[in-house]
Amino acid sequence: MSLLEIHVLGSSMLRTETNPVTEITDDVRRLVEDMFETMRAAQGIGLAAPQVGRLERVAVVDVDNDPIVLINPEIITEGGSERAEEGCLSIPDIYGDVDRSARVTIRATDLQGNIFEREATELLARAFQHEIDHLHGKLFIDYLSFLKRRGVMARWEDLKEKYPSQRRVLTAPAPVAADRADEDETQ
Repeated sequence: MSLLEIHVLGSSMLRTETNPVTEITDDVRRLVEDMFETMRAAQGIGLAAPQVGRLERVAVVDVDNDPIVLINPEIITEGGSERAEEGCLSIPDIYGDVDRSARVTIRATDLQGNIFEREATELLARAFQHEIDHLHGKLFIDYLSFLKRRGVMARWEDLKEKYPSQRRVLTAPAPVAADRADEDETQ
């Protein structure tokens, strides 16, 4: 597994429609593993393929230690509405209140090629919608009012210089050193 670079706001990848996955290959499996590792290193709860420079219709979500692979996902039912703050690994340090469906049912394919449906509410429903939007070139800031979006874009102007290549480069966390007492016990 390896950490992937995350494309940030301004990268054309984030506005590109993805291509349906027609076959689950070793390359797709490796992409999913790398996406989970990258998402966790970035301290996120979801990540879509375009965010890591890939055009496969693939996303990963992990809310409450429940990792879910979404291949060719689609929302098949939705209901209610709720507003909550969202952020995005591709727009670091920027947040905004977004109205989304309170309940969704999604249909997707898993890594074994099985089609499944999953109902979700609260944060999981929001994560599904956010990541599926990414697969269609849509970002959470697209839901903001004109004035709020203008404010976000002004703030991004100050932040984007941290990402001159329009990518976030993550580093793996340093391994935790063994406790001295543990070392003494093993000698």
